[in-house]
Amino acid sequence: MSDKMINDEAMDIIFREARTRNGWDERPVTTTLVQAVYDLMKWGPTSANCSPARFVFVTSDAAKARLKPHLMESNVDKTITAGACVIIGHDMAFFDDLPKLFPHADAKSWFVGNQALIEETAFRNGTLQGAYFMIAARALGLDCGPMSGFDKEGVDKEFFAGTTIKSNFLCNIGYGTDENLFPRSPRLAFEEACQIV
Repeated sequence: MSDKMINDEAMDIIFREARTRNGWDERPVTTTLVQAVYDLMKWGPTSANCSPARFVFVTSDAAKARLKPHLMESNVDKTITAGACVIIGHDMAFFDDLPKLFPHADAKSWFVGNQALIEETAFRNGTLQGAYFMIAARALGLDCGPMSGFDKEGVDKEFFAGTTIKSNFLCNIGYGTDENLFPRSPRLAFEEACQIV
């Protein structure tokens, strides 16, 4: 084992005891904390440092009212009562930033005109960054409630109109309660999910 390994308490907070929350207390999620989550998660690796993820933090009552019509009915209450609902998307023009983010190669030229590669890279790496976001949020004391169950086209029109950003998934964040908390579901054992070859 590495001497840099985090302790069991940290592993419990991030993974083993973390739960997908459906209920929230009334404590707000501050702008300072939201910025700290981003400033931590941004260091997670992406291919060619492409960093396509984009985040919209839906916190105000007015913004939640805009989001509400695009949610599945079963996701409405837990989203409206969360400290924030984060729309996690990816910018289909991420490669425009590559001269800054990956300056030691002409990485932008790899993508220009190659729509299939753009879509695959944006989705894969944006999803990775969404996972980094949840790990960072948990590490900084927030609970998470990631979910699908929304009208992506509607959310894109409402929040990303006139941009090159597409939504991927939503993640409620805040301070979770045990309200509507399902029993912990099992996970696949190593032997069921893994091979060593």
